[in-house]
Amino acid sequence: MQSDYRLSTFRRFAEPLSEVLGGKTAKPLASLGLETVGDLLRHFPRRYLSGTQVTDLSKVIPGEEVALVARASNMQKYVDGQRSYFQDEIASQTGTRARSSARKGRMSGTLLGGSGEMSVTFFGREYMLDYWHKELVGGKTGIFVGKVGIWQNRPQMTNPQFIMLDSAGKPIGKGKQDKIRLVNRVQRSSFVGIYPATKSASTWLIADAVEALLELLVGLEDPLPAGLRKELGLMEINEAINQIHRPENLDENDDARYRLKFDEALALQVAMADRRAATRANEAAPIQLKDDGLLAKFDSQLPFELTEGQQKVGEEIFADMAKPAPMQRLLQGEVGSGKTVVALRAMLAALDAGKQAVLMAPTEVLATQHAESMSKLLGSLGLDVELLTGSMAGSQAKTVRSRIASGQARIVVGTHALISAATEFQDLGLVVIDEQHRFGVAQREALQRKVGLWPHTLVLTATPIPRSIAMTIFGDLEVSTLRQLPAGRQEIQTTVVNRAQNPGWVPRVWQRVREEIEKGRQAFVVCPRISSTDDELPTGSEASPSAAVEDVFDELSAGPLAGLRLAKLHGRMPAEKKATVMADFAAGNLDVLISTTVIEVGVDVPNASAMIIIDADRFGVAQLHQLRGRIGRGGYAGLCLLLTNSAPDSPSLERLNWVSATRDGFQLAEYDLEVRREGNIMGPEQSGGRSALRLLRVVTDSDLIERSREVAEKIEGQEVFADLRHDMALSIESQDA
Repeated sequence: MQSDYRLSTFRRFAEPLSEVLGGKTAKPLASLGLETVGDLLRHFPRRYLSGTQVTDLSKVIPGEEVALVARASNMQKYVDGQRSYFQDEIASQTGTRARSSARKGRMSGTLLGGSGEMSVTFFGREYMLDYWHKELVGGKTGIFVGKVGIWQNRPQMTNPQFIMLDSAGKPIGKGKQDKIRLVNRVQRSSFVGIYPATKSASTWLIADAVEALLELLVGLEDPLPAGLRKELGLMEINEAINQIHRPENLDENDDARYRLKFDEALALQVAMADRRAATRANEAAPIQLKDDGLLAKFDSQLPFELTEGQQKVGEEIFADMAKPAPMQRLLQGEVGSGKTVVALRAMLAALDAGKQAVLMAPTEVLATQHAESMSKLLGSLGLDVELLTGSMAGSQAKTVRSRIASGQARIVVGTHALISAATEFQDLGLVVIDEQHRFGVAQREALQRKVGLWPHTLVLTATPIPRSIAMTIFGDLEVSTLRQLPAGRQEIQTTVVNRAQNPGWVPRVWQRVREEIEKGRQAFVVCPRISSTDDELPTGSEASPSAAVEDVFDELSAGPLAGLRLAKLHGRMPAEKKATVMADFAAGNLDVLISTTVIEVGVDVPNASAMIIIDADRFGVAQLHQLRGRIGRGGYAGLCLLLTNSAPDSPSLERLNWVSATRDGFQLAEYDLEVRREGNIMGPEQSGGRSALRLLRVVTDSDLIERSREVAEKIEGQEVFADLRHDMALSIESQDA
C-alpha cells in the first residue's frame, strides 16, 4: 500500500486545486496560473521574512514590494479642516451638519529597524486615521507590507497593510484572518516566505493555501527510489518541499530548489521519452532509395552542388526513412541554408517508394511560394505540385481534395486546410512541416493520423534553437542542424539607423533604395502594422504608434520613392490579391514591396537586394534575422537598414545592435534566449498558452535538463518504473492542458 502511495505522488501533483482546496481558494490562485497541486508547490517564495528579528531598513531597496518587521515612531495625525463643496452642499440641502469623521487627512511617522529608518504615511478619512493612530502609537513593533517609494530623497511606504504585535509577539487588536495567520506563521517558523502575488491573490492568501496543502500532504512519500536519489545526490522530496515553504534555515535552500527543479525536468523528459516510444511503436512503411528513381534524376539535374551539410543531413533523413518505425526529425538551419532542397529530396524518395508526400506551411503566402519554387525545381521531371489552402473556392478545393484522395496528387503543399476532416490521403508516406514553431504537437499529429501506417515526419525551422530549448520543446524529435550556406549566398550589410539621434540619415535611406532600383534590383519595406487604426498600445502609453503599411505606402508613393512601382502586401488582403502581388514582385514587375511580416519566411526573390525595416525595435531578434534572410539570395550583396527611434543604451537598441553585428543565427538565438528567456521563445503554440516550465530556466539549467534526459532514457525500458513514468508524464502534461 505504501508503494502504491509513493507511485501516486506525481498524480497528486496533477490534481486541481479546486478539488483539493476548494473553489473559493482556487479561483484567485488561478490568476497566477496556479491550477494544480504541483503548480502551487512549485510557486516558490521570492524572499523570506525573518520571524525573530526586526528588519534592517537600511538594506531595503526602493521600488520593491516588501514585508517589514519594524517599530512605529512619532506618528502624527493631520486632518483637513476644510470640508468639501460636496459636504457643504449636503448640509445646505438637508439642514444638517456634515459628519466631522467624513473629513480626510493623513498620518505620518517613522518606521525604525536595525540601523535604518523610513517614512510611513497613511491617507484616509478621519475615523480611519483615529483607528490607525490608536494602533500605531507607543513605539510598538508590527509587520508592514507594501511598496517602498521615495519621498524627499528618503524611502517611504504609503498606506501599507500592517498588523501590530505585543511584547509576546501576538497580534494586537482586530485584524483580517489572513494577517493573523501570518503572525502565527512568523511565530512557528524562523522564516516566512513572501510569494510573487497579484491583487486578487495576496502573498498571505498564497502562504495560507500552501500551509493547508502541506498539512494535506503530510507523510508524502518520495516518488524516486532511494537508490536513484542517492546516485543523483537529491534531497528527499518531503524535506525539499518543507525547506522551500517552511525553512528552518536558508543554508539548504539551493539543494531543495534543485530537487524540485529536477523533478520538473525529469517529468518533462519522461513525457518526451514516452512520446518518442509511442511513435516508435507505430508502424511505418520503410522507404528505400532507388538508384534510377526520381531522386536520382533530380540530383543529376540540379544546377548547383549540394553543400556538405545538405548531404550529411540528407543521409540522416534517409537512414530514418528506411526504418519500419516512423521518422520524427527536426531540421533546423540558418536562413537560406537550403532546407527546402533537403526536404524536397526526402519527398522524392517517398514518391520513389510509391507514396504521397505533403508539405504544410503556416501561411498561404509561404505555401504558395513553396508550391511555385518546387514546381520550378521539378519541372523537368514532369511532376505537378498540388496546392491546397483555406481560401480556395469550394469547387476548386473539392477538386484538389479529390486528386489527393485518389493519389493523383503525389506532392501536396498546403496550409491548415490539410488537416481538416475533409482532406484524405490515399497513401501518405512523408509529412514535412515548415516553421515548426508555428504549429503545436496536436496539429502535427492530426496530419500523421490521416492514414493507416504512420508517415515519416520531417519538421523544419529557420529559427536556430539552442540545445537546451531543443531538449525541452522538441524532445520527442531527433535534431539535425544545417549551418553551412550554399555557394552564391551574398553578404548582407546590416546597419542601425537611429532617427532620434541622426534624423539627417533618413533621406539617405530612401536614396539608397533608389540606387538599388536603378541597378535593376528590388527592395522590401517592412512595417509592424497594417493600418494606423490598429490598436497596439495600452491606454495611457506614452510610446508613439509604430509605422503602418497603408500610411507608409502613401508617404513613399508621394514622396521619396515617387515614380517607382510600389505595391502593398499584408494579411488582410484577399488571398488572390496577395498571390498576384507576390507573383508580380517575383517576376520583377514591381520595384518596392511595402509589407508586414507576412514575407518573414520562405519568400524567395533572388533579385531583391535591399530591405528597410521601419520601427525595427518593435520586432524580436529572431524575427529580424528571418526578415533579413529574404535578401542576398541572388548574385547581389544585400543591404538591410533597421530604422528606430530607440533611446541610447536602451534594451531595444542593444537588440538591434546585436542583429547588425552578426549573421550567425545560432549566436543570435543564444542571445535572444538570455534576454527573453524561454517563455516567449517557446511560443504559445508549443506550451498551451503559457510556458509549461514552472521552475526550470533553460538559460541556466541546461546541465540539469541534460542530466534528467539521461535518467529518463535510463528508466524508459524498465518495467519497475512504469507507474512512475506514467505519473510523471501526467504531472507535466497537466500543465499543458
